[in-house]
Amino acid sequence: MLSYRHAYHAGNHADVLKHLTLVALLRHFNAKESPYCFLDSHSGKAYYNLGDAMAQKNLEYRNGVDRLWLNKWDDPILHSYCELVRKANPQQPPQLRHYLGSPAIARELCREQDKLVLMELHSKEFELLKQNFKGESRAHLHHRDGFEGLVGMVPPTPRRGLALIDPAYEVKTDYDAVVSSVQKMYRKWQTGVVAIWFPLLAKARDRSEWLKKQIANAGFENVLLVELSVAEQNPDQGMHGSGMIVINTPWQLDTTLEKSLKLASDKLEISCKQPLAITWLTKT
Repeated sequence: MLSYRHAYHAGNHADVLKHLTLVALLRHFNAKESPYCFLDSHSGKAYYNLGDAMAQKNLEYRNGVDRLWLNKWDDPILHSYCELVRKANPQQPPQLRHYLGSPAIARELCREQDKLVLMELHSKEFELLKQNFKGESRAHLHHRDGFEGLVGMVPPTPRRGLALIDPAYEVKTDYDAVVSSVQKMYRKWQTGVVAIWFPLLAKARDRSEWLKKQIANAGFENVLLVELSVAEQNPDQGMHGSGMIVINTPWQLDTTLEKSLKLASDKLEISCKQPLAITWLTKT
């Protein structure tokens, strides 16, 4: 199914979680001079106009990046994230018109010696991705299924690297595909850091507990779970939060993210008792 368009959700609370985690991970990789590879399984078009009809339909970014981007943060992860958003919106007085997807954030934070491998199956999104990355020599774009692509392109060159997996989960098979593809990747690339985004949905549709259990029992090392909720779980419909699972978690990522996400969640409109949960699924 290829009906999903991330423009409807760009900059929402789920993007805040995903992109703060991504910024923290990329900053970790940048701490060493050696080059690395960033792989994105579901890249989308990378840049989003928050003034277009899709973003304006539900205005999801208003309880997300819009509550954060103009603050001056002492926290380095939030500071870096909001600096990127401000750079994309330089007009005065400040107006939030543009938002960066994961490939665009990686483009900004990756260095000259690093490599970006971006995959997107949706034909229109891929054409826009190509336009947005025209002339970017570090980026290698692939119009292909991201699950199959990740397995086929690891281990990358250079072997040091990070893979982001964030499908739409429009169909239940996406959950199975996440588990299957990560298991196959891990057999070929045991040193890679893998970050998996997933939604927290209404009880009738939610498969997050299944996904967490499968990953926890798959034999991966140092698996961190981070969840951010803005509302209590609804019995029937809606996404009340989202999570990130990180395999081969870098040292101190848990404490780094706990600080950043606590500060961020304090600015969001929250109607649940426990918005933030950080735990280890496996720890060696």
